[in-house]
Amino acid sequence: MKAQVISFHCIIKNKSGHVISTTFNQDVVTAHAEPEKNMLPGLAEGLQDLHQGEKRRISVSAERAYGFYDPSKVVVCSVDCLEGEPVVIGESLMCMFRGTPTQFRLIGRQGGQVTLDANHPLAGQDLVFEIEAVDVREALPEEIPGVITAEMTRLH
Repeated sequence: MKAQVISFHCIIKNKSGHVISTTFNQDVVTAHAEPEKNMLPGLAEGLQDLHQGEKRRISVSAERAYGFYDPSKVVVCSVDCLEGEPVVIGESLMCMFRGTPTQFRLIGRQGGQVTLDANHPLAGQDLVFEIEAVDVREALPEEIPGVITAEMTRLH
């Protein structure tokens, strides 16, 4: 996969056409030296060989976007486990989960219990990205995450 650095306008929709968000993304590197660490795999593939000024519609399945919704990432715990964190529905917070710091969204509160969800808000959704490339160039080796060039490893 040839790595590019792309700046682009993007409209993200679900498969029924509802607009989820609009963004401007600047200097996005489309490939990682380790493919499993790429941005959304389906989007990275869809951006390949994009040209400046080009408009492209990229459909990405849930599996190749934010993954399928995983009910095991939803936990209910005592509000005390938040240790003084603000408790606002929809808010994101970091908590330890199975020994790892994990980003959660607070999705419910009832009595002294809170429900936290570690799934990405768009997990389980097929997405459509409407892209308009503003600037495109080939990435330099040192711009590609995970690539170590000989120049960078040389000892002085």
